[in-house]
Amino acid sequence: MTASADDLAALIHTIPDFPKPGIMFRDITTLLLDPAGLARAVEAIVDAVEGPVDLVAGIEARGFLFASPVALALGAGVLLVRKDGKLPGATIAEDYALEYGTDRIAIHADAFAPGARVLLIDDLIATGGTARAAARLLRKAGAQVTQAAFVIDLPELGGADALRAEGLHVTTLVAFDGH
Repeated sequence: MTASADDLAALIHTIPDFPKPGIMFRDITTLLLDPAGLARAVEAIVDAVEGPVDLVAGIEARGFLFASPVALALGAGVLLVRKDGKLPGATIAEDYALEYGTDRIAIHADAFAPGARVLLIDDLIATGGTARAAARLLRKAGAQVTQAAFVIDLPELGGADALRAEGLHVTTLVAFDGH
């Protein structure tokens, strides 16, 4: 059973003015509470994957929730893309810009062999800053990153288009207007 965008959108609550006035927060916790909806979202992502995948890289933290079931369905491993300082041992990291300042994400330095085919995944794409940094980080470590998947797209913020401009095939399941 393939998920329609309307079916999935109905399972995602919108919280106005969170975390600050003017923001329409898209809350996936309601989708996660619905086993059939969650299964449809995972199935839709899996169906959109092009070619074999060795690893599914989930971006902290909600990307982890989709990376694991997608990886199981694809027969792939799960790679955690974490906030800097959260992983033990040797890591490699990548900085990226925020509205005010910068942040940093990291992976284990020995997480995979060069040439690994990696699907990047997160719950939502907005400006694309974190996802673009994750793709750069994975490529710096030797991965082939050619595709990314997101449950929610906020197209007005341009993140999915920015990833496409960097050569990634981007799948999104639901698009919402506004921020």
